[in-house]
Amino acid sequence: MNKLVPRQSVGTIYDIDGDHLWSFGIRGIITDLDNTLVGARDPHATPELIEWLARMQKIGFKVVIVSNNHKLRVSTFAEPLGMPFIYRAKKPTNASFTKAMRLLGTNARQTAVIGDQMLTDVLGGNRMGLYTILVQPISRQDEGVFTRVNRLIEKWAIARMKK
Repeated sequence: MNKLVPRQSVGTIYDIDGDHLWSFGIRGIITDLDNTLVGARDPHATPELIEWLARMQKIGFKVVIVSNNHKLRVSTFAEPLGMPFIYRAKKPTNASFTKAMRLLGTNARQTAVIGDQMLTDVLGGNRMGLYTILVQPISRQDEGVFTRVNRLIEKWAIARMKK
């Protein structure tokens, strides 16, 4: 159960203190896409998100999107931003996190994972020894069947942890 507990939990990505992460030694950010950066059906970044990404890059972070979604969805979002991405990542398996760290040029101690799901983002990041940050999902509408099942399991896990 400990592998499902994030190092940090925030409302949205905009609540993440980039300066604090930098002072902690984090240099690379692996971020989920759907319901972490934008809603699951939003094809492009919002102006607020573009500003946030610019702020993170100004601090010095390198950022990569790692998504379990298909290539067209992820590339349509990431390419206009010039962001590297990994699609069909099969999170929480280690391979996509390892590949992302290679793209970032970081090791586990220097890498944070940001995502909205405990069973994919947090579990995968914790298994690799990364700094995990759980955000509340932007929207629960339009979530796929696997995500809805994950949310039920997360709800059960949270109830057990509270006991």
